[in-house]
Amino acid sequence: MNNETVQQYYKEINRLKKELNAIILAHYYQRPEIQDIADYVGDSFGLAREAASSDAEVIIFCGVHFMAESAAILSPEKKVYMPEPNAGCPMAEMADAKGLRDLKKKNPDAVVVSYVNTTAAVKAESDYCCTSSNAVKIFEQIPEDKEIIFVPDKNLGSYAAKQSGRKIILWPGYCNTHDSLLPEDVVKRREEYPEAVVAAHPECRPGVLDLADYVGSTAGMMDFVKNTNYNQYIIATEMGLLHPIRNNNPNKEIILASKKLVCPNMKLTTLPKVLEVMKKQGPLIEVDEEIAKKAKLALKRMLEVN
Repeated sequence: MNNETVQQYYKEINRLKKELNAIILAHYYQRPEIQDIADYVGDSFGLAREAASSDAEVIIFCGVHFMAESAAILSPEKKVYMPEPNAGCPMAEMADAKGLRDLKKKNPDAVVVSYVNTTAAVKAESDYCCTSSNAVKIFEQIPEDKEIIFVPDKNLGSYAAKQSGRKIILWPGYCNTHDSLLPEDVVKRREEYPEAVVAAHPECRPGVLDLADYVGSTAGMMDFVKNTNYNQYIIATEMGLLHPIRNNNPNKEIILASKKLVCPNMKLTTLPKVLEVMKKQGPLIEVDEEIAKKAKLALKRMLEVN
């Protein structure tokens, strides 16, 4: 899509945004042109907070399904539309409510913390939700005599357990994109760029995190690059984050840890789909009322921690 066509889409999208009193939210892993049209670009925590606090009547959510679902739960009075409703999250789909209920029965005294990358039904079975930016904080505030069930990301769960010194029961899920990055991929990149520092997302394998100079959420990685003075940075997360990092740090060299770090679901959202969902005003993202009520409590606890 050439620049002239992109600008035409921007013009029409901005016109409809005013007409609908809408806000466009986009995750850092979205395509660059989607990030550039968004009113707010952020990580899962920032997006949830923005959805809950915005005065807009309509939310156009450019991300994957669990994110739009969370926005609908937090803001039931708003209309939430998703340009690509089939953009799912394989990790979120690895955890199911029935399986979690069975695990809770086996560990009746455990506190359940679910990663925000889960379905509404799983959130409804949870005591807390968390994001990669506050998982450690949430673990630390749970009484030490309580075991923690963490769903579904074994990599983030292991990292947060190590940082907090907590014993946890791990669900065996993972992010296909982050888990594809191997320690040897990072070693190879470091050989190519020996002066570079490595920033990694905690959804990566423990062996990758052991090689990193910094581990944090996407927003945390943004801050790390901004607030440090190295010339080269190897970024170990989905490639979409390179767009805002490079925009904000034009004098620093930003290197993707591996070409494997592409989330196909995040890339399904396009400008034509954004325009179409605004024109049609649908389909609407809806969550069962009883599930939403229970899930909202866990999500609100997540927001309150920060």
